[in-house]
Amino acid sequence: MTERRVRDATTADAPACAAIYEPYVTGTSITFETEAPGADEMARRIAAAQEAYAWLVLEEVGEEGAHVVGYAYAGPFKARAAYRWSCEVSVYLELDRRGRGGGRALYATLLERLAARGYRMAAAGMTQPNEASGRLHEALGFELVGTFRDIGWKHGGWHDVTWVQRRLGDPDADPTEPA
Repeated sequence: MTERRVRDATTADAPACAAIYEPYVTGTSITFETEAPGADEMARRIAAAQEAYAWLVLEEVGEEGAHVVGYAYAGPFKARAAYRWSCEVSVYLELDRRGRGGGRALYATLLERLAARGYRMAAAGMTQPNEASGRLHEALGFELVGTFRDIGWKHGGWHDVTWVQRRLGDPDADPTEPA
């Protein structure tokens, strides 16, 4: 029987995360990156996210051992100081593992971790069309903010990006510095 578990990523997970991300970069418009990052760049990204936000992986553990099948992470929403309680979140799963609850498991843990660290708002941008991502974000309590029309060009066409956001923690409490 295969067990799934969410855990903190380490730089040793970089090759698996790069392999998961590569088909999104090269074969879809879900991400606006046009060159797939290698393991070294992914390790840098994991380390940076772990310093102030979070990067998690979803593992499937079976008789053959553990296999990373997805990841979710947070990073800064904007660089200016007043935005420091807000973050941008993303989730990626191996293409054949979408729609099985892995994204929900990753995001639930990620959002809980971010709230515990003092973040107050999570935002996510979704290139359109992407109904599966829309359903995932809605199920986790994200609310529509708006859509930037024709904001990115990839694979021979213009693409819209819809933004959603979700409150983290107590909205009425004075913020403390994110940990």
